[in-house]
Parts: sequence; structure tokens; C-alpha cells
Amino acid sequence: MLESVAYLETAHGRKYLAQLCKHFAHKIEVTASENHGECRFACGLGILDADDDGLRMTARAGNGEDLAQTQSVIESHLARFAFREALQPLDWQWQNKAV
Repeated sequence: MLESVAYLETAHGRKYLAQLCKHFAHKIEVTASENHGECRFACGLGILDADDDGLRMTARAGNGEDLAQTQSVIESHLARFAFREALQPLDWQWQNKAV
């Protein structure tokens, strides 16, 4: 299993987590609380963790192509909800650990 992580510094991390999970839940299985969400895409798993300083996004998938697609789905939808912020492309960092 491959994993990558990106972090967005924002005062609206919990708001974006809620919006993303609610939006994705219309089409896929999602579990969510105020600070944590898991989105089970066909291409991989998206894990969202919010705190007072931002939103941590973790993508997990079985191969590089699916990992890239999972990252893209998360990032493109986040950009829609965070349109008021001057978002730059997220800096996804590959994690070197067994998942």
C-alpha cells in the first residue's frame, strides 16, 4: 500500500473536512466526525484530519496511478470549497512506511 500526505494551513480545516465528507458521501462510503474523515474511493482511501491550524490529507492506494488519482480527487474538490483562499498546488509527500 502506498501513502502520501499533504497539509493545508488554514483556519477552516474542520469546515473543509465537513464539506468534503458530505460531498463525497453522495457517491461513496464515508465516515466522518468533527476532526476526522475517511473516504473510500474506487481508486484508494482518503483520510482527512482537521485541527485548529489546518487540514491534513492522507491518500492511500495499491499502486502509483491510483494514489495519484486519489490525491487528485481530494485536491480538486478541496480547491472548489476553498476558493476564497489563494491555494497553491498541494505538496504531497510520499511516506516511506508499510501501511
